[in-house]
Amino acid sequence: MTKFNGAKRPELCQLPQVKDRMTFLYLERCQLSRKDSAVKIIDADGIYLMPAAQISVLILGPGTSITHEAILLIGDTGVSIIWVGEQGVRFYASGSPLTRRSILSEKQAKLFSNQRDHLKVAKMMYQKRFDDDVSKMTMQQLRSIEGNRRKKLYKDNADRFQVKWTRRNYNVEDFQSGDLVNQALSAGNVCLYGLAHSVIAALGLSPGLGFIHVGHDKSFVYDLADLYKAEFTIPLAFKLASLNTPEIASEMRKQLRDKFHKSKLLKRMVNDIQDLLLDKSEEDFRDDVYLWNGIDEALNAGILYTGGGFA
Repeated sequence: MTKFNGAKRPELCQLPQVKDRMTFLYLERCQLSRKDSAVKIIDADGIYLMPAAQISVLILGPGTSITHEAILLIGDTGVSIIWVGEQGVRFYASGSPLTRRSILSEKQAKLFSNQRDHLKVAKMMYQKRFDDDVSKMTMQQLRSIEGNRRKKLYKDNADRFQVKWTRRNYNVEDFQSGDLVNQALSAGNVCLYGLAHSVIAALGLSPGLGFIHVGHDKSFVYDLADLYKAEFTIPLAFKLASLNTPEIASEMRKQLRDKFHKSKLLKRMVNDIQDLLLDKSEEDFRDDVYLWNGIDEALNAGILYTGGGFA
């Protein structure tokens, strides 16, 4: 077996928190391998080394290949990887959690499975987008309001940047068939989904247990990403389209990466997830392991419990 001279597999406490990492790195037509504790990237322009623990999500486009050793390094450092199709229209994501604590995943499952709690979280997600109080609205009313809000966002940005707009239209089999705005939106949304997925994976949550979107393996990814489209992807897509930007998908990714970083979006995502899933008394959760006691009580792990007590 090949022996690596880099650092040993780090403990979770030694890794940068997800909110402190780079947002994403998009690569295509290159080879990725491992050099000590860095990802070694080789393309037509040269060789680059990227410290693995500083990346939140690695987006691999067409023409990329990656070695088993690089995957091991990426898994050990909690990086999410997304393999995307041409222009990033299709994607598949995976990652390793940066936490050993299960309180968030347990709470997510509990809220998801209880109809009243499920509705409460869904309304909280809508409340983060609306100015008006949504507590007494039905989900049907909220979906209608959100649909109208999204249409207005498209129209307002089309008017602002003087871009012709008909509707959201894209073909996953033919990226180039869409107009410039739709191409930019598709490319930008993939980046936003990737970032959301990396945060969800890093916190040990299930990407499939969504509250507004349901029935898809990335429902919670779409829930989280939708909170930020109006601020990030939609205005930028119309702006770049108004400039007839060449290679608009590539430029969309570059500018979004800067915007994500400047706005500290990773940190915002972490905070928003905690707001949605945790009560104030649960926010300061610890890295402990407990044993279930069959009732609403947890026992400390690491102790051998017997019938009359513990040993």
